[in-house]
Amino acid sequence: MKVRIVKGLFALALIASLIFSGGCGGKQESTQGQPPVTGKDWAAIVAQAKGSTVYFYGWGGDQRINRWLDETVAPGLREKYGIKLVRVGMNINEILTKLISEKQAGRESGSIDIVWINGENFYTAKKNDLLHGPFAQDLQAVKQYIDGRDPESQLDFGQPIEGYEAPFGKAQLVMIYDSAKIKEDELPRSAQALMALAQKYPGKITYPAPPDFTGSAFVRNVICDVVGRDKLDNLNPRDKAAVEAAIRPGVEFLAGLKPYLWRKGETYPATLAQLHNMFADGEIILAMDYAPYSAMGKVRDGQFPSTVKTLVFDKGTLGNTHYLAVPFNSPNKAGAMVAINFLLSPEMQASKYAAENWGDLPAIDMHKLSAEEQSLFGKANRGDAAISGEYLQGHRISEPYAALVPVIDEIWLQRVVREGK
Repeated sequence: MKVRIVKGLFALALIASLIFSGGCGGKQESTQGQPPVTGKDWAAIVAQAKGSTVYFYGWGGDQRINRWLDETVAPGLREKYGIKLVRVGMNINEILTKLISEKQAGRESGSIDIVWINGENFYTAKKNDLLHGPFAQDLQAVKQYIDGRDPESQLDFGQPIEGYEAPFGKAQLVMIYDSAKIKEDELPRSAQALMALAQKYPGKITYPAPPDFTGSAFVRNVICDVVGRDKLDNLNPRDKAAVEAAIRPGVEFLAGLKPYLWRKGETYPATLAQLHNMFADGEIILAMDYAPYSAMGKVRDGQFPSTVKTLVFDKGTLGNTHYLAVPFNSPNKAGAMVAINFLLSPEMQASKYAAENWGDLPAIDMHKLSAEEQSLFGKANRGDAAISGEYLQGHRISEPYAALVPVIDEIWLQRVVREGK
């Protein structure tokens, strides 16, 4: 397990070294032999995309999400636009490494048309000129349904978006528990309550090892709960000592939690999927997810017991928006744009919102929808024990600057995994 942790952080280091070694080049608006699409009339873009194949690359660790893309999105896209969607499951570190290598090799036509991305990964891609754009402002759905005043439509983990990605969905970290096993007065609504629960049920709590996306978010959320979210503002990610000093109480808390974790914190689940399997098998009593209604979908599928519920910390949990981008050397930029536009339609956003499909919060603004379009979301099943969207919004705290994320992950690895007692 420790090898897997180091391997993940090594991947980030590899990407950083590739960037440093001179991968940055001029921005390309189109691949060789392909008509440019930026600023083009939308009808012309749709006509250009008709009958083409779009390759969608992104995390493939959740079978419900994979099934939704394969069995709902792909047929809908084929029926409406004649576009074939091919989903390729790949970790984002591998995707970025692939794009950086292609950039350095001068490969003008690659194999990826859409990449599912956000946070520090968008920061890396944008910094290294790996993305086509700006393109988002040309999408009809962005013009019609996205709130341009929403900070998360302008900034991704503090990084200016500038049209290089389009919002796909909103996420927020939730804790998942079985109400038949954890009493109401035991619920971990704070870091301190989490410690008390872990001490009462030693070996029954754990979390995915960073840089797993959700595990990394959990670590940041605990740190925010202990030291205050404001302590992460205005930190220079290049000054690791200053970052470590600012978050030290939170890191020390995680080190203190370690002995009470599953296998005494000597090993951690490598992925969120592994954590969910452990929870389903009763090996642990607490899980988590960045898709707030995902657990309700697993209840409907029979993966989780019907007594499962979710909660957030009283001080709030981290929330962010995830996005879709088009690589600089996508061989089918027009098809990618049409597919992204389709994914932002009220029909697809409502379908994604349903717990049995994904349980993801919509990226589009409900106030911009017609009454008929709004009714689509009323029909979406979130599950009986789901937290209301209003409550989640009231307990939502923003993610820190993207470049801080790998620094915090590295500090966690050193101070908690290697040195923590």
